[in-house]
Amino acid sequence: MSNFILIKKKIDSFKKKTLSIPGDKSLSIRFILLSSLTKGKCTGYNLLNSEDIISAIKSIRKLGIKVILKKSKCEIYGGGLFGFKYKKNLVLDAGNSGTTARLICSTLIDTKYPIKITGDKSLKKRDMKRIIDPLKLFGAKFKDNNGKLPIFIKGSKFTRPIYYTENLGSAQCKSAVMIAALKTSGITKIKSLPSRNHTELMFKNVLKVPIKIKNKKKYDFIEIKGKHEILPFNYKIPGDISSASFFIVLTLLSKKSELILKNININPSRTGVIKILNMMGANIKFLNKKKYNGELIGDIFVKSSNKLKAINLNSTLNSSAIDEFLLIFLVASKCKGVSSFIKLSELNKKESRRLDWGIKILKMMNVKTQRTSNNGIRIWGNNNYQINKKIVIKNYLKDHRIFMVCTIAALSLGGNWKIYDPNSFKTSFPTFLKSLLSLGATIK
Repeated sequence: MSNFILIKKKIDSFKKKTLSIPGDKSLSIRFILLSSLTKGKCTGYNLLNSEDIISAIKSIRKLGIKVILKKSKCEIYGGGLFGFKYKKNLVLDAGNSGTTARLICSTLIDTKYPIKITGDKSLKKRDMKRIIDPLKLFGAKFKDNNGKLPIFIKGSKFTRPIYYTENLGSAQCKSAVMIAALKTSGITKIKSLPSRNHTELMFKNVLKVPIKIKNKKKYDFIEIKGKHEILPFNYKIPGDISSASFFIVLTLLSKKSELILKNININPSRTGVIKILNMMGANIKFLNKKKYNGELIGDIFVKSSNKLKAINLNSTLNSSAIDEFLLIFLVASKCKGVSSFIKLSELNKKESRRLDWGIKILKMMNVKTQRTSNNGIRIWGNNNYQINKKIVIKNYLKDHRIFMVCTIAALSLGGNWKIYDPNSFKTSFPTFLKSLLSLGATIK
């Protein structure tokens, strides 16, 4: 593939199209890491086949875990809670995957020898202090690079349960504490701002870990009893709503188009993007809803709209839409009126500084945009907005979501786009361009 793509034409309308979306990235990585801690064979179906997932698999293989990848399934032969086997001077490379880097550290709090955790250029810029601090409380020791990768972790023979308050609204931080709790005697207690609850649901419904969960107005309270043997399990992974959101927005902003996305994870802690878009005048519906191991799964129906309206959003839904805000900004450019969003500092702690890039892209599109206090953004929208200029996107640290949102902008709003580093989408959505072509997109 060339080191850039060209898009010079908006996508034509498409009606009653149906798409399947690859497996949920968050659940795929959790399946891999948690399977490695069981005693026996676990089988995962519809595992996402992306670079982030491959990084997670390579990491547990280096820890002595047998993994067999087949076309329709992934088999992992866990060694038990304390079954990792590895040589001295081990290096684990998480690639671009923040989830892998952070959560694998939580499985290593009892390791005998120091292990080096590293990643690519983008991941080395991301914050690891958020998991280093609580894992130190368990007894693990770290040598870190000012809270960034590469880091060294050495475990303790005397791990201990902790009480931890998680104030970032970070599912990865909360999950790191939960997974580490499995390796301690006693009860670990967590007070956490609401965030994605995939790990809680897997602990309760799949792993059958002794866990208590109380959801209160401002915080979730979690208790986990450690050193409970985890039995092997099978898991079918639903489609990823973050990946589905690109096609939801493409349909919403295109003319006379309708789309059904099949078998998507619509866990309420992940559907903030749907709630926000419906508040902006979209008419997105969930169909054929069902529960699977605690997760809510269903089909998503979306059709185009030319009567979108501006929104003044508080921060309540931020954590449940954090990966989709660049798309929400795009929709705001087509809304009548001025939209405002606040408390989005977490966007600048992702693969790239996404809040900064969101503002930069909108300005390149000639959309009036203002950075506001409290890490916010104000966007002046127009129902009739179209792009009529050449736009070049590069030097964005190969952030997969930057690449994909620019592709959706080009196909739905027009303009002459040259977007560099097209292989970046393989981090999370390797069939992204193929799916766009199936809807009639012209991409060179």
